[in-house]
Amino acid sequence: MTEIIITNPDDAREVYRHKQLRQALYDAGEVVMEDVLVNLHSDEHRQRRRLENRLFRRETFYEYERELFPEIIQETVDPYLVEGKAELVDFGHQLMMNLAAKTAGVDRPQGTYEETNRLYDYMTTFIEGATLAFFTGDVEAKKAEIQEKLEAFDREFLEPGIAMREGLLKEFEAGEITEEELPRDVLLVLLRNQDKIPMTRESLRREIAFYLLAGAHTSATALTRVIHNIFKWLESHPEDESKAYNDKVFLQRATHETIRLQPSSPTAARWALEDIELSSGVKISEGDKVVIDLETVNRNKSLFGDDAEKFNPNRELPEGVSPWGLSFGHGMHACIGQDLAAGLVFDIDSTEEEHLFGLVPVAVQTLFLNGCSPDLSNPPEMDDSTTRPYFGKYPVVFKREIEIRKSS
Repeated sequence: MTEIIITNPDDAREVYRHKQLRQALYDAGEVVMEDVLVNLHSDEHRQRRRLENRLFRRETFYEYERELFPEIIQETVDPYLVEGKAELVDFGHQLMMNLAAKTAGVDRPQGTYEETNRLYDYMTTFIEGATLAFFTGDVEAKKAEIQEKLEAFDREFLEPGIAMREGLLKEFEAGEITEEELPRDVLLVLLRNQDKIPMTRESLRREIAFYLLAGAHTSATALTRVIHNIFKWLESHPEDESKAYNDKVFLQRATHETIRLQPSSPTAARWALEDIELSSGVKISEGDKVVIDLETVNRNKSLFGDDAEKFNPNRELPEGVSPWGLSFGHGMHACIGQDLAAGLVFDIDSTEEEHLFGLVPVAVQTLFLNGCSPDLSNPPEMDDSTTRPYFGKYPVVFKREIEIRKSS
């Protein structure tokens, strides 16, 4: 087996699209990721993707962003505002978990702090499961822990959620409730279509756990990085300070730029199912592992300019170039939650009133509107439990006088 490294954007797009290249990034994380959407291939992937795409429509995202999520964001932020400070890594995961739970179909009927903490504990364990290939501890012990947590999560959250939704579907079929009264989440979509795409309980459990961890972890990681990058940008560009508090488009561009430079996963990987030759002449043999170096691909100077390696939220791009590079993937395997997380690109035809900004930019704006600033007495630290470049902690403070000054 040879490892082929892809650093050219055209090659990377072709690799993403090729039907004989199968997902290889999560091979060590099968306890959570074995048969979830991102790990399926060919017809299995296509069928499940088409099914779940029914939920991931832009009109649904507009409803989420404008109606469902603002209250959840504010409820999550408020306790930290009272305290005047937060640890951004944990806060970001809690916030994005609350939002991801709504999308996945993980209910919290008690609504208590203790219940939220239990769900958070499950989610952080699932994240470790998805990233086991980069775990620095005892992998087998961690697998056993993850399996135990999956089963406990099923008993506490998934089982009652399934029962409630099956009851609602029966009421809908009997004409007792309308379509609008059904939940808009992944769990309901999967249960509603068991006759078309049947799933075992274990597969259903993994799929919901995956949506919970993926929606929370990738967005939370991006949230911390975006805020860090804006802090650093403002140190050398104080003229943009007001944009951090008043300009939604600037915050979305900062989010896209962060995702380009610091994708949630710095690489994508595929196994070759047969001998392949890319259009550029790169030869790949059956059994080879093809690794897309996203950090290099996304810093291509012909696409992103001579300063492609630097963070620049004011970057002007050629027409047709995605501001986040290939961080969300490409083709059929592009991230299903891309528009939900990062919104649409703001162009000359966009208006702020009708634009989909995405949950990460909206959450970033909420923090800045409440005077989010670095805690100078408590600097951030990297996470030493993984080889991935994640922050382990990122303390911030909330200075409400900044909010008053920026709005005056």
